Amino acid sequence: MAPSALADIYPIPARHYSKPSTVVASVLYGPRDLRLETRHISDPGPHELQVAIKATGVCGSDVSYYNKFRNGDLQAVQPLSLGHESAGIVVAIGEAVTGFQIGERVALEVGVPCDNCRSCQRGRYNLCPGMRFRSSAKSVPHFQGTLQERINHPAKWCHKIPQHVSMESAALLEPLSVAIHATRRASIEQGDTVTVFGAGTVGLLTAAMAKMSGATTVVIADIDSGRVNYALANGFAHKGYIVHPRRHLMETAEKLAVAKELAGDVMQIASLNDPEFEGADVTFDCTGKEICMQAGLYSTRPGGKLIMVGMGTPVQTLPMSASHLKEVDIIGIFRYANTYPTGIKILSSGALPNLDSMVTHRFRGLTAAKEAFELAGKTTDKEGRLVLKILVEN
Repeated sequence: MAPSALADIYPIPARHYSKPSTVVASVLYGPRDLRLETRHISDPGPHELQVAIKATGVCGSDVSYYNKFRNGDLQAVQPLSLGHESAGIVVAIGEAVTGFQIGERVALEVGVPCDNCRSCQRGRYNLCPGMRFRSSAKSVPHFQGTLQERINHPAKWCHKIPQHVSMESAALLEPLSVAIHATRRASIEQGDTVTVFGAGTVGLLTAAMAKMSGATTVVIADIDSGRVNYALANGFAHKGYIVHPRRHLMETAEKLAVAKELAGDVMQIASLNDPEFEGADVTFDCTGKEICMQAGLYSTRPGGKLIMVGMGTPVQTLPMSASHLKEVDIIGIFRYANTYPTGIKILSSGALPNLDSMVTHRFRGLTAAKEAFELAGKTTDKEGRLVLKILVEN
């Protein structure tokens, strides 16, 4: 949208609002207790932009907060706006900000670190102990998410997006950043074989980034056949494996036996009938499930790497001898750092499969947020269509 057209919608001075305004926000007060409320919003601070949010993807962590008012160990203690996969339009500019204009389109990097600690100084700001991350209950007061009409956000963490990149793809820069960070940490080499457990948004993007990084065989595994078929049909992976549901197992020995069986099945597909195949060079677990971590250790070759991307079961029983005896490196992933500029270049180049097609369902307006969250916890909608990425548009 051109700045002149935007001015017809937002009658504002060239730099900032002259007085406080109000916005409508979607706010979670408890499990499944989502309300619309009016909030006051001030002029952007000296180093901030005010952004009209146009697209927000619904993430698994958001769904967890919606259903349980918590995400893993993080318990919400105050009302919380959800949403962190976002893009929008600049509508006001703080007085100390340079390089931005009203009407420019931006993707929001929603984690704001302290910039002073040891991790920040070393460029690993995702590990900043003072990090404030939108739609997360880690800090108090909670850092409110992007399911609001407008927010003020530090200009440093707003990234301009080219006109030919859609708002949908720009919103998906957030999960793409996780995939970029994970594949960087994996140090994939040309010709590598990669296995990805989990074909949700992050799993699909991780598989695609593994291909882009030089892996010549990428196998993706998931319990949902629709997601595996989508991954193969749209070029995210070379091979797929549908994990069959198992009965609930109680004994550790039973669990490990099933994990070994799963590892064997995945290895058979990844081997491409090579009799000397020893396992994947790199395995990504994008599920956080114990059985996938166990199978990942069994199915990774000696000297290979197992990358923990998904955050799921917090306490797991793992066959550590499979790591010790094979010198398999286990590498943890937490969000991302220094990835948005790279992600924007990748989106601009068209090197990835079309990310717009990953958005299977769109909901218009904050009034539809509750319906969006209800659907986001499912793998198919009422008509039996695949549910992959859900977007709330303003």
